[in-house]
Amino acid sequence: MPANPPLRIVVKNSLAELAGAAAAHVRAAAAEAIRARGRFRVALAGGSTPRALYPLLVTGVDWTRTDVFFGDERAVGPTDPQSNYRMARETLLVPAQVPEANVVRWRAEDPNLDTAARDYEQALTAGATPPWLDLALQGLGPDGHTASLFPGTSALAEEGVLAVAVDVPQMGQRRLTLTYPALCGAREVCFLVVGRDKASALAAVVDGNRLPAARIVHRAGPVTIFCDREAASGLQPHDKNQEVP
Repeated sequence: MPANPPLRIVVKNSLAELAGAAAAHVRAAAAEAIRARGRFRVALAGGSTPRALYPLLVTGVDWTRTDVFFGDERAVGPTDPQSNYRMARETLLVPAQVPEANVVRWRAEDPNLDTAARDYEQALTAGATPPWLDLALQGLGPDGHTASLFPGTSALAEEGVLAVAVDVPQMGQRRLTLTYPALCGAREVCFLVVGRDKASALAAVVDGNRLPAARIVHRAGPVTIFCDREAASGLQPHDKNQEVP
């Protein structure tokens, strides 16, 4: 079987088609990881696009042999409406009956988020060897951020740790996030990008612009971008490895 190209762009007509294609991709990645190494280690993303994906993953993945992490989290408790964990729990973790012991959530309600970040790194690396993740699911903001790696924030400079607490002034929030070493170091990364408001950012990161997501998109390992036609509207015809229905 030929090796995956470093960057693959899959363009779909609708969110439903995108979610279906991404779900098939995640199921295949899970099966391969479990076949090769006995477990599948995945980092979930927050946002509206993953909300459409997660119900499609309730079946087709062996969740008893899957370790679930999260790319980032707002500084809220696990039942807060803004919590990425809560969204994943409602749409995937509970319906799929994922064992609680297999789910590692950020302790984002901890008053000391720096300690919470250190604890998360320890959980990510405990009993494992690099790469720490088989698959990192990522979103993309109109400003080019991914996870909680926002333009101009201190998390972008982190090279020695896998998880940090970070102030995000433009959002008026403090957040927890995996860093470039964790996300760029995953075996595979998949971006889910929907909407015309993401078109400029997507085109910029694909072209190598210095937006936060670009470093992950252009990492050495395989990256697949699942996007709809509106999000893809700014891409140039020569952008490599586009698959359009």
